[in-house]
Amino acid sequence: MAGLKGLVVLAFMGSVGMTLVILSCATPSLGAVWWPFFVVIFYFLAPVPVLFANRYSETLQMSTSTTPKDVALFFTAGIVISAYGLPIILARAPILEPVIHTGACALVLMGNTVVFLTILGFFYSFSSENNASGYF
Repeated sequence: MAGLKGLVVLAFMGSVGMTLVILSCATPSLGAVWWPFFVVIFYFLAPVPVLFANRYSETLQMSTSTTPKDVALFFTAGIVISAYGLPIILARAPILEPVIHTGACALVLMGNTVVFLTILGFFYSFSSENNASGYF
């Protein structure tokens, strides 16, 4: 079990990241549109390939093959890049005016960084208990 301090830090980081995303959506000076909140979908999708690869590796006892891990990291990287790309696309959309303001885009990008570092910290802290090298 990860230490209590680690869990508290991860929970605090996750709440700070989500607060930044919600602020980007709700701040009236930034347009108060809820389009940036769609990045939350990527937060739920990001750990799924890694979880499937861990389950697949444990089921087949494939300790020497890294193929499932490599494929999972490839899909996870695509999900993370998509989460960073969505607010940039929304801020640069060539409609009459941008869908979201640049300030909202910056808040979402900061929130993405904090949340994805939280997810990485979660996997690193909880997988290092099972094997000494960790997952990454």
